[in-house]
Parts: sequence; structure tokens; C-alpha cells
Amino acid sequence: MITNVSLVSVWVTDLDESLAFYTDVLGFEKGDDVQLGPDFRWLTVVHPAQPELHLHLTTPGEPLSPELVEAMRRAQAQGGLPGVGLTVDDCRRTHAELVAKGVEFLQEPTERPYGVEALMRDNSGNWMVLVERRDFDPSTMTEADLA
Repeated sequence: MITNVSLVSVWVTDLDESLAFYTDVLGFEKGDDVQLGPDFRWLTVVHPAQPELHLHLTTPGEPLSPELVEAMRRAQAQGGLPGVGLTVDDCRRTHAELVAKGVEFLQEPTERPYGVEALMRDNSGNWMVLVERRDFDPSTMTEADLA
């Protein structure tokens, strides 16, 4: 029986730079860091409040086909890969703290029916959403709520 999600992969452009971003900027902790042969490093980070979920930081490479690797690298260069959603206590405060650390935001904190959300990029260009959640009824949402 499946009991939870324990691993999510995030495609990055540089493992060491991403490790520094996720730990020094976002407050994650280093998880596993194992060199598995000359061309593959298993690297994860965990959030202290959710240590059972590892974010696997990985770069496009084998066993993916060369064509897929190239397509993923193009998508990374264009900032076109999704990252993860992060729950925050105070979206506006977190946004201000991250802006002060040089994080690029695509959307300022915005009121939504489900809470306050802001859209940022990690250091590899992945989209990441910060959400300060509140109770809401999804059946009452309209397209105007998301504009």
C-alpha cells in the first residue's frame, strides 16, 4: 500500500549551485549526496519540517536519449520547466525575504481564493510557487478568480 510521496525530482543545470540555492536561500537541508560512478551523482535536499520528502536535484543525462537531454536543456535555458509548490506561513514576508536574497519573481504575492500566491524561479529557471493557503470552496471558483 502506498503511504506517501517520498521523492520528487527537480531538473537543475548545476548540482552544486542548486544545492547552495536550496539550502542557503530556501532553507532546505542537504539529504543524500552519493557519487554513483563517474557520471552520476545522487543528490537530495529535504525541508526540516518535512524530512520524509526528498527533492532529488538532478541534471539531464543518461539514461535519457541525447535528443531528450538536448530538449530538456533548451527548456531549462528558456525557464520552461516546472519545479515544486512550497507552502509558506506568510507569502508577502517570504517574498520580501527571498527578493532580498536575489531570487527572481515572475509574480508578486497575489490574493487568490485559496490564499496568497507568488511565482518565482529557482537558480536553474524552474518555476516555483509559494502559497499561503486558506480554506476555500473550489466549486465557487471562476476564471476571473485566477486572472
